[in-house]
Amino acid sequence: MDEPLAETFKRHWPEYLIEAWGLGTFMISACFFTALLEHPGSTVRHWIPDQFIRRVLTGIAMGLTAIFIISSPWGKRSGGHLNPALTWTFFRLKKISFGDAFFYSAAQFLGGVLGVLLCALFIRAYLEHPAVHYAVTVPGPAGVAIAFLAEAAISFVLMFTVLIVSNHSKLSRYTVFFAGALIALYITFEAPFSGMSMNPARSVGSAFFANDWRSIWIYFAGPLLGMLLAAETYVRTKGLHQVFCAKLHHHNGQRCIFHCNFGMLIKQSN
Repeated sequence: MDEPLAETFKRHWPEYLIEAWGLGTFMISACFFTALLEHPGSTVRHWIPDQFIRRVLTGIAMGLTAIFIISSPWGKRSGGHLNPALTWTFFRLKKISFGDAFFYSAAQFLGGVLGVLLCALFIRAYLEHPAVHYAVTVPGPAGVAIAFLAEAAISFVLMFTVLIVSNHSKLSRYTVFFAGALIALYITFEAPFSGMSMNPARSVGSAFFANDWRSIWIYFAGPLLGMLLAAETYVRTKGLHQVFCAKLHHHNGQRCIFHCNFGMLIKQSN
């Protein structure tokens, strides 16, 4: 039985702050690079007129940002979720308590909003421009249905990849690089369909300041559906016992607050 929420918060608040910091940092990077590469007044925008190449560069920047956050000492401690859909999927997999999932999600939403706010304090004029629009995620020209399916599909692939790699005795230490590479590829190729979110807190952070809530349900339902389907697929093929922990980076000396059996995976690799 899970302990009271107040006791959970008292013991694990550092991890919650880290999750807020992590998504806040991700949103600062998203806003900065979107303004740098998309604002009509940006010198870089004039240097690189090709939109596809700009998406490639944005993808690389955001993939590296995710790798940096998750691989940092703080990211190693919290597990580097940065995403309520990911957190609640690990709750379904019985790797995180309800209290921790609740506070992780709250911290992620708060971090997303504060990250955009901090960026707006310095470059609001750039973020407000329609070409940047606070890096908001909205459906592309193909429409809402395609955007929803795209969000669900990329979320499925990301979560299934994370589960396969993070629970593999030899590949687990490289989970963060697989995740970063997928983020880069998604921004490059999928962004025209949905804006590439996979993350309700990331979408809310931008929508809050842009005051643009168009089809926001997509960025809640799509990622959660895709990741839960990935978890169900993994459990049916590998078994629940083959999910060892909820951390994306576990090869470190930081404490783990999850329902962790990672030691069993280490034994398998020896």
